[in-house]
Amino acid sequence: MNNLTTPASTPSRFMTTPMGVLGRLLLAEALGTFVLVFIGCGAIMVDARDGGLGTLGIAIAFGLAITVMIAAVGHVSGAHFNPAVTVALWTRGAFPLHLIAPYVIAQLVGGICAALTLRASLGHIGNLGATVPSGSSGQAFVWELILTTILVSVVLAVATDPRGGRHPAALVIGGTVALDALVGGPVTGASMNPTRTLAPALAGGPTTGLWIYLTAPFAGAAIAVVLFAVLRSHAPEPESQPS
Repeated sequence: MNNLTTPASTPSRFMTTPMGVLGRLLLAEALGTFVLVFIGCGAIMVDARDGGLGTLGIAIAFGLAITVMIAAVGHVSGAHFNPAVTVALWTRGAFPLHLIAPYVIAQLVGGICAALTLRASLGHIGNLGATVPSGSSGQAFVWELILTTILVSVVLAVATDPRGGRHPAALVIGGTVALDALVGGPVTGASMNPTRTLAPALAGGPTTGLWIYLTAPFAGAAIAVVLFAVLRSHAPEPESQPS
């Protein structure tokens, strides 16, 4: 079983979550989101200061941050690091309702701490890695919706479908984030994650088009849930393998 699915695929274990266990879950989510924002937004800020990374380097930074943190804490919390992913997993019955708010708060705390650390250490450069549309609001909304649909579809495939266990979750999801960032970064910043956008905005970055990044990821996640449900309902069950 891959690391990402361990907590998410067994929601019953969370129904009466001991405080010590809950603390570890939330710490893992905060830590993972901290690393995502620190490395990803940090790459944008370093590129603005020194150059050399470019769109490709920034995309790789985001993808690698997700990859290593899924590998590091996926077995602890499920490695969501994204409110849209958390809500999507709940919609699929793979995550308990009562943990949505604590997870989202932990993600936001981790992201804000990372953004404030970046500002304190590098100064107010590169818009603190904030996501800002390069074109119209309509264009940005459509792109964020599509990019998030792709990402959440992949997450659902590896986290809630038994056949997804054939693929390494960390590499597949990290690669998806990098791919989306490589293509969508110049258009919208390729957020796909309300917390990734809110963190630098609350730390003093620009808030242009903020509503897009707070709505489009959830809309994209909803589309991904519907698409996955349709595809899953018509897919044959995996054949049992001899032990």
